[in-house]
Amino acid sequence: MVKVMAFGTFDVLHHGHEEYLRQAKDFGDFLLVVVSRDVNTERLKGEKPHLSEDERLKAISECAYVDKAVLGNKKDIYKVVVDEKPDVICLGYDQRVDERELEKELLSRGFKSFRIVRAKAFKPELYKSSKLKK
Repeated sequence: MVKVMAFGTFDVLHHGHEEYLRQAKDFGDFLLVVVSRDVNTERLKGEKPHLSEDERLKAISECAYVDKAVLGNKKDIYKVVVDEKPDVICLGYDQRVDERELEKELLSRGFKSFRIVRAKAFKPELYKSSKLKK
């Protein structure tokens, strides 16, 4: 079984998010989605999400492509990756993650067997959280 891990805030779940999760699921058999904690979202994006982490987790858990959804770690954003040991890490097309830095960090923690992929954009002119929130 190939376990795929995807990440996101998923504030105001939309078709772009659903397509990201569909693409992620195509990379394996089991999709685990990590929903960003409120405190981490605020730190990374400079603003609080509109929906609480529990509301966002519930919405993601109900998505047809998702086999398991969990909240991220408040203090160590890499801990869930090391704990869950995915075979594939699928990043969104617009996620501000340096793939080389991610790989370096996970390797330094003894995590050896994984690959990092990026989902393709899906109608970003329509389905972009920052546009939909306005």
